[in-house]
Amino acid sequence: MNIIKGFMTTFKHVLEEPVTLQYPEQVKDFEKRYKGRHHLRRYDNGLEKCIGCSLCAAACPADAIWVEAAENSDEERYSPGERYAKTYEINMLRCIFCGYCEDACPTQAIQLGHEHQLSFTDRRDAIYIKDMLIDAPADGQEATPRQVEAGVYTQSIPNMEDPS
Repeated sequence: MNIIKGFMTTFKHVLEEPVTLQYPEQVKDFEKRYKGRHHLRRYDNGLEKCIGCSLCAAACPADAIWVEAAENSDEERYSPGERYAKTYEINMLRCIFCGYCEDACPTQAIQLGHEHQLSFTDRRDAIYIKDMLIDAPADGQEATPRQVEAGVYTQSIPNMEDPS
């Protein structure tokens, strides 16, 4: 009797359409709120949004983020504030993609994107450093560090509510 029940279950599913996708040729669309790879954003004028406050590291429940701040100067300006993130590292093996870092950031510098292809062949490759995380300056924008006029700590900062 149990064998007949088993065959009935098998035959019931034989005629159904498979749900398997042929990855990477077919990629499933993710939800809009999916949290993937981290990005460090820039202002429209090319300056970095990260001010090195380490609130993201404090909010991280997995202790996956490490930030070391340094002082900006007129000769080397990275961000509009007094400080910038000299070192910014995320251990992707520890990260649980909760988004607390994104919520804690006062300048919306760190954002979780939609990239999901994160594989590593070495543990050292799983440490994402600032150069891997920071967005490249848009065409025509000056990269950081840059020299600014003496005594000027901020350049025209776009609307901080704009997450782009």
